[in-house]
Amino acid sequence: MTWQPRPISREGVQAALSKAERYRLINDPSSAESICLDILAIEPANQQALVTLLLAITDQFPHSPGALAQRARELVPRLDDPYRRAYYAGIISERLAKAQLSAPKFRHGDFAYHELRDAMTWYEKAEALRPAGNDEAILRWNSCARLLERHKELAPREDGPVDPDLE
Repeated sequence: MTWQPRPISREGVQAALSKAERYRLINDPSSAESICLDILAIEPANQQALVTLLLAITDQFPHSPGALAQRARELVPRLDDPYRRAYYAGIISERLAKAQLSAPKFRHGDFAYHELRDAMTWYEKAEALRPAGNDEAILRWNSCARLLERHKELAPREDGPVDPDLE
């Protein structure tokens, strides 16, 4: 048996967006993800739904980062602002690194290192594109830098990063 989601009304989009944000806040990202998919089914370019979906997916990285990272990265080109594309690409990499660091069997300091450096590169791009007074990218870059300073075991491998999902 196949279950088809029922479409929501266009009039209900704003309320649905608010509900998705609440589900993220109460640590129920899969419900937030579902709501965003419902919104995007009727408004495929809804930027707030795309960002919330991307964040809801990254909220789930500690459980299954590999496949989820690909899904999150596929959303980035759909963002209509170059600043947001760079900023959220950085968020994905930063959250992947943090998921790796918090894994019970943390083994791949090189993977986390490379993801943090990738995030920092994206944040540098976002910083160059940011609107006046918007320091989000700088704050995130600084967070990554401090994480690297605190975790001296994070270092690059000479032969490139290892994907922990492939080992």
